[in-house]
Amino acid sequence: MDVSDTQLTHDGLDAAPRGRVSIIGCGALAHEILDIISINKLDHISLTCLPAILHNSPQDIPNAVRAKISALRSQGVEEIFVAYADCGTGGLLQKLCDEEGVQMIAGPHCYAFFQGVDQAADQDDVTSFFLTDFLARQFDAFVWKPLGLDRHPELLPMYFGHYEKLVFLEQKPDPDILAKARACADRMGLEFEHRITGYGDLSQVLNDL
Repeated sequence: MDVSDTQLTHDGLDAAPRGRVSIIGCGALAHEILDIISINKLDHISLTCLPAILHNSPQDIPNAVRAKISALRSQGVEEIFVAYADCGTGGLLQKLCDEEGVQMIAGPHCYAFFQGVDQAADQDDVTSFFLTDFLARQFDAFVWKPLGLDRHPELLPMYFGHYEKLVFLEQKPDPDILAKARACADRMGLEFEHRITGYGDLSQVLNDL
């Protein structure tokens, strides 16, 4: 299912209605966010996704989020939450959210809030390359081909020579996805580490909405 730049909405009201909330999320988190909404019956929340490929040009994320905030407000939406961490924007996304008066997830990137921001800060992962369930499924589309490794495999040491291991952060147990993650580590010539994280801080953040 392609969730990039797609409106994904759960309609309905709780017995005790809460304020309606629109989440602007990264397409790479769409499946996880929708799972959390469904499991916890957060029917007051709707999700709009931006293309996951924006992670390859993080400088474009703030303007894309700004445009989406403007579009939602033109539809009368007042309560907006941004389901991105900093994600390589160098603080610009937080600055934008402050200017627009909307909240966003705290943390440097989604890998941190899947592990738990505090736990991630305690890990010595300077030489680790991370995969989530989404990236394990979409490794060729979001990593291998954009870097040109399908055409020039000799570039592999230049891109990944300073990494020592691939850390797979598993949100939802799936033997096929686990096998894909192991295969990615093999292709990159890296040691493989498997961490079962579930949805981490993401679940708590959405429930707090």
